[in-house]
Amino acid sequence: MIIDIPGNNSLTLSYLVLDYNGTLAVDGTLIDGVEERINRLAEELTVYVVTADTFGKAAVSLKNVNCNLTILGKGNQQQQKAGFVNKLGAGQVVAIGNGLNDALMLETVALGIAIVQQEGAAVKTLQKADVVFNNINDALDLLQNPLRLKATLRI
Repeated sequence: MIIDIPGNNSLTLSYLVLDYNGTLAVDGTLIDGVEERINRLAEELTVYVVTADTFGKAAVSLKNVNCNLTILGKGNQQQQKAGFVNKLGAGQVVAIGNGLNDALMLETVALGIAIVQQEGAAVKTLQKADVVFNNINDALDLLQNPLRLKATLRI
């Protein structure tokens, strides 16, 4: 996926990395509309869900979603997520998250998107993002409609 942004960098994206709780799910339950949107995006991007899985529901909830699930170990999850995107090649990654453990990941990647939904978002994470949404479905739709991103990030 290539997105040219007037007056800004051109983005060549190969990977979508998503947090689970607070981003794709509320209280561990996948938000309506997410499955279909991720499956459409998986036709263009390799999709990863990287999560601490606080509620222990990620694997079951994502069983019909075309993604690769990684459950993080305990401790320093912010570094684990940043390390994950660095291994992929952070310059080719769009990442979406809401928690404090997502802040470094969003700062590191080519395009960082923060989500503020029912579970809220860490202020540090919002500050590290390139774009902020109040709905995961809107954020996923942005990637299907790159002209929206051009309008938001043009200089």
